[in-house]
Amino acid sequence: MKSSSLKENKDFRRLYYRAKSVASPNLVTYAMKNREGQTRVGITSGKKIGGAVQRNRARRIIRAAFSQLEGRINGSYDIVFVARTRTTAVKMQAVLADMEKQLADLGVIK
Repeated sequence: MKSSSLKENKDFRRLYYRAKSVASPNLVTYAMKNREGQTRVGITSGKKIGGAVQRNRARRIIRAAFSQLEGRINGSYDIVFVARTRTTAVKMQAVLADMEKQLADLGVIK
């Protein structure tokens, strides 16, 4: 199932306040069931991470990791991934391993 992206600030804020979250040194994940019928994903990387190049790299790494897990999601969820300072320094495989564990902990993937 193809996912669409979260763009509205209110959607991000709703997830920050209401959703369950799991954190690791590379990534923070917020997830919550939705009634949209499809999974919606948002990726954020704050100024703390570095300049535009580092922030875009962090988002690219997270997007690539999620694309490998996208097919395993059961149900429809709103998910927000927050990049951390270390995200830019690690390979996509490390982020993928963290993401897989976090999504399993949140009950998003089997």
